[in-house]
Order: sequence, then structure tokens, then C-alpha cells
Amino acid sequence: MIFKTKKLERSLVFLNETRDGIVTYSKINHPDEMILILKGHSKKGKMFVESLVVPPFHETGPTFAGFPANQLPFDSDYIGMVHSHPVGTAEPSSEDLHNFFGLVSVIVNSPYEDENIFAWDSSGNQIPILDE
Repeated sequence: MIFKTKKLERSLVFLNETRDGIVTYSKINHPDEMILILKGHSKKGKMFVESLVVPPFHETGPTFAGFPANQLPFDSDYIGMVHSHPVGTAEPSSEDLHNFFGLVSVIVNSPYEDENIFAWDSSGNQIPILDE
């Protein structure tokens, strides 16, 4: 084998009070779902969320949240998205996995506190969330 492949252990870190922004935006939009784009960077498997973006032309309701990805301006700092589950668990549904965007999908479920935020990869495996 010519190339060695080392599997990176992924993790997620929220910077600049982005975690508080996610919790607050989720509470404001309840009982509907909310959706935001995560901006930041990734280095050696560690993803850093630096800011949040409200996607243009997004649509939300009690059981869905989405946006047309083709309407997003190009930005290489997009690392994923976050949306809420007002009812049920924070595990990704098959629809969540089919509409995966970026490197990470973050789901926050009611009652929308720090301990209700979970991160997932495109296969539905949980990614640890680390403190700053």
C-alpha cells in the first residue's frame, strides 16, 4: 500500500457563544423546527463552529426545516448545519441523513438546553462535542 490512511477522530467545538445562539434560536422558533448553517473551520478532524448563518429562503414547520442549497452564496467556511427537533429524540432521521450538508449535522431537541445538543456525521454516528 502506497498511501497510509489514518482515520481521523472527529469532534466539534462551539466558539464565540454559538452554542447560546443555537439554544436561543431554537426556543424562539418553538413549536416549529429551526435551521441554521454552521460556519467555521476544521483542522485534523476537530471542527470549530465560529458563527451561525440563517439560510436564505429557508422554510420551517412543526415537522420540517430546510433550505434550497443551490441558493446559498459560495462560502468555503460552511462546515455543516444545525436544526431542531421540537418533539422526540435528537437522533437523525433518514430524511436528515439524506439531506446532509457539510461535515457535521447538529440536532438540538426540546427543552433546548446545552445538554440537548448533539452532533452527527453523514452516517448517523455521534460526534463528541468538546468544551472550548
